[in-house]
Amino acid sequence: MKTGMRGLLPQSIWIALSIILLARFVFGQIAITDAQPPIPKPDALAQPRSPGQAGFPVNQTRAAIPPDNPQTPEKVALGEKLFFDGRLSADGTVACASCHNPDLAFTDRRPTSVGIRGRVGHRNAPTLLNVLFNQAEFWDGRAPTLEEQASLSITNSVEMGQPSMDAAVASIAAIDDYKKAFHRVFGRPPSGPNLLRAIAAYERTLYSFNAPFDHFLAGDKNAISDSAKRGWALFNGQASCNRCHAITIDQPNFVNFTDNDFHDTGIGIVRYKVVPLARRAEQLVDSGDKGAIDRAAIQTDMSSLGRFLITRQEIDIASFKTPGLRNVLVTAPYFHDGSQETLWDVMDHYNKGGGPHDPFIDEAIQPLALREQDIDDLVAFLASLTSPEYAEQGAKELERQRALSKISRPLRDTVRAFGPKPSIPPMSSP
Repeated sequence: MKTGMRGLLPQSIWIALSIILLARFVFGQIAITDAQPPIPKPDALAQPRSPGQAGFPVNQTRAAIPPDNPQTPEKVALGEKLFFDGRLSADGTVACASCHNPDLAFTDRRPTSVGIRGRVGHRNAPTLLNVLFNQAEFWDGRAPTLEEQASLSITNSVEMGQPSMDAAVASIAAIDDYKKAFHRVFGRPPSGPNLLRAIAAYERTLYSFNAPFDHFLAGDKNAISDSAKRGWALFNGQASCNRCHAITIDQPNFVNFTDNDFHDTGIGIVRYKVVPLARRAEQLVDSGDKGAIDRAAIQTDMSSLGRFLITRQEIDIASFKTPGLRNVLVTAPYFHDGSQETLWDVMDHYNKGGGPHDPFIDEAIQPLALREQDIDDLVAFLASLTSPEYAEQGAKELERQRALSKISRPLRDTVRAFGPKPSIPPMSSP
């Protein structure tokens, strides 16, 4: 008679294995780090920004404020306080600012972010600068609003770890300053929806324009270098960056340099067995459990499926949101998984036509035949999108990345860059 695995193992070992398997099922494959960063303190870079900046889009800004959450100075101030408060996390060690540090252009400069108890997720933290112009939040667009984005981050067990929004509210509801502030702003005690409205209101003040390129567009031809001007021409020409970063002759859009769409650019998906992973994701999407989907996106290999985890559409496999390009120089590392260290790496990736053997790659991703000077010029243009408050930091970062590019170019592939588009195999059956 077959005894099976359980019959071959002592009960104590079986119990231990069961606990491990249960933990893996619940939490996914969660990496742990000892390097828990301290919560940043609010400083001058954390303050709401003035709209009096070159390039500031007045009309788009008005349209981006939701009618059910109008901006007021008192609400923004409350939201800023909450943004930096670790008490919103389950163990008091993580705040919104932990992953979105104002001194780091509202990123954390890590490949993927660290949450409570040192847990490391699968996604890179995007900047919150100009976040009010986004049409959806997260790399896969699973949150339609900033309010919902904040809720999911607070209750994700790898991020801020609260079991519910009610638990998050309970952590601050008895604090006298917060009780007074919520009554002053909303006319009632702290609640989950109003806590989220306050945080979102603060995030919608984080404008960042006034870059050298904005002054160039306004008529100052000396605002950017000749190299950046050549890069701008390449951006709209041979490099085809404008195909995803939303700059067209008929409808120019210089707000965030994004088409607000989702694309597979050939990053990472070939490491996974896509078909069985997609089938697991389909079952999860069918459940309609937003919390479970959110956990899968941050905590498991299903993260690599990108937009598919939300839509179940094959065309969306490994597709991620086109990021904005403003202040891109100071928001390294790059891509949804933080896998690339420099802008030279990013350009090398696109120059060779993206990742090989990716059956889902966007048709727009093709070899570009860019020379080294072309890549340098494109980086110079991207550097010209750095706002003044990050200019000094940007200059140092440009030199750091340039020096690194001289000794490390892991994605450089001149043969593919100057060759025909490689054939892409069809998706294999399981």
